[in-house]
Amino acid sequence: MKFGLAGGGTGGHAYPAIAVAEALRAGVHADTTEVVYYGTLNGPERRAAGDASIPYRVVPASQVRGRSPVRVTTGLWRLWRGTRVAAALLREDRPDAVFATGGYAAAPIGRACRAEGIPLVVFLPDAYPGWAVRFLARYATKVACAVEAAVPYLPQDKTVVTGYPVRRQFLDATREEGIQRFGLDPALQTVLIAGGSLGAHTINLSVAESLRALLDRAQLLHICGRDEEHWLAREREKLPEWLRARYHLIAYTDEMAYAMAASDLAVTRAGASTLGELPMAGLPAVVIPGAFSDQYHNADYLSDRGAATTLPHAEVERLGPLVLELLDDGSRREAMATAMRALARPDATERLATLLREVAA
Repeated sequence: MKFGLAGGGTGGHAYPAIAVAEALRAGVHADTTEVVYYGTLNGPERRAAGDASIPYRVVPASQVRGRSPVRVTTGLWRLWRGTRVAAALLREDRPDAVFATGGYAAAPIGRACRAEGIPLVVFLPDAYPGWAVRFLARYATKVACAVEAAVPYLPQDKTVVTGYPVRRQFLDATREEGIQRFGLDPALQTVLIAGGSLGAHTINLSVAESLRALLDRAQLLHICGRDEEHWLAREREKLPEWLRARYHLIAYTDEMAYAMAASDLAVTRAGASTLGELPMAGLPAVVIPGAFSDQYHNADYLSDRGAATTLPHAEVERLGPLVLELLDDGSRREAMATAMRALARPDATERLATLLREVAA
């Protein structure tokens, strides 16, 4: 069988597709399964597909929203153009089914699947569907979602709850190996700071303001984003040597499972990967939803279940004191970790792979 993957714009939309591809190509299906990824020219999904040795096809895409008539018109034109390109690629590749994870990059492929009569499984990684998933759901053969809270917003007759598919590394990663891979001190508590695949300037600023106080208490594994690394590296150089040794600053990693396994607490956005990766790692978190975004639904889902603490974007200056408070309260962190682990769906990847094979048959 041959399967298409689509979705991107952020790592949180790309990695579920990669995880499902791993499952599709595993075991007895290894020699009989082909996978191809359809994504944007410069999106993070291109690197993710390359790292997984998945052939990549470029499809033009852009967001179709905004208050500017020019922006909306431009987006609609690119969607039309992208759909034509996608349809031509689908006719050439002839996949038996396509798995789309949302994000604007998936929209042209979704429309083209309908035109070409190719079964489409749309996956919602969030607690609330954004524009792309709502758009794609009308063309879908099946809609899968990460959490039950999303079901009321999706077509009831074709929606199933599967959980969030994670890459194999999240099943294999250990604390010891994570500490070794990132050069951490096993005697210190570790705070993982990750603003998502695109970075988060506001979070990085808040961390920089509290840097000395945080490092006096723990070591930081700070995944800052490529555009942010330069100025944070200068802040690191200002630190005394003993504090500098505790500040592990990296622009990007595709080994997030090991980073989470090595950590005692996470500070993160509430993007598309939040509902899958944190639970699989059993990692308590401070989640900071992006301003004016649907990430609040993800943050509330975790915090309402006791697995995380939501810090509103407008109150990000409280980050340093909140992290120190949680580091000093081991029983609270353990309760959060227990609640987080209870949300994990380790069978999600295989369930989605099975669903794809069923619709392709």
